[in-house]
Amino acid sequence: MGVWQSRGMGDDGGARRLVLVFESPVAEAILRLTPDLGFQTVLVEPDETRLRGTPRPHGDRFVRDLAAANLDAHTDVVLTDHDRPEVGNVLAQALDARTRYVGIMGNPKKEGPHVAALRSRGVPEDQIARVHRPIGLNIRARTPAEIAVATLAGLIADRNDRPGGFDFS
Repeated sequence: MGVWQSRGMGDDGGARRLVLVFESPVAEAILRLTPDLGFQTVLVEPDETRLRGTPRPHGDRFVRDLAAANLDAHTDVVLTDHDRPEVGNVLAQALDARTRYVGIMGNPKKEGPHVAALRSRGVPEDQIARVHRPIGLNIRARTPAEIAVATLAGLIADRNDRPGGFDFS
C-alpha cells in the first residue's frame, strides 16, 4: 500500500486532500509538513510569472487552475495570499465545489478583501460565511513555518470537530 493509501485517508474513508492556492513561503512550509500528517496535497498557482523557480519538490501535484485540483467534499482549500486579484474567482469556485473547508489567510482584525470580491460576483452571504478567516490556531504565529503549523493544526482540529483554540480576541 502506498503512502497516500496508508496515511492519506480520513476517518470517514475519504482522502484527506489539501489544496493550497498561490505559491508562497507559507505554502512551501505547509507542503513540507503535510506528508507526515496524511494529506494528499495539490499546489495551485494560476500565474506562472509568480513562480519562484520550478514547482516545489514537496506535495503530490502542481496545477495551474483550481478545476484541475479535482475538488470534492473531502477537500480542504487554503488560499495563502489574500491580496491576489484571483481571490474572488478562486473562492467562488471552491465554494461551488462544496469542498469540506475553505479558508484564506489574513488579519482577523479587519474584513478581508475576499468578502467584497465574493459579493461582487453575487455569491450568497451564507456561502461567503463558509470562508474561514483567520485560519489556523491562535498561537501568534509570525514566520511561514509557524503559520504552517498553526494552519495545519487548525485543519486537523476542524476535521476532528474540535475547537482547537480559534479565538482571536
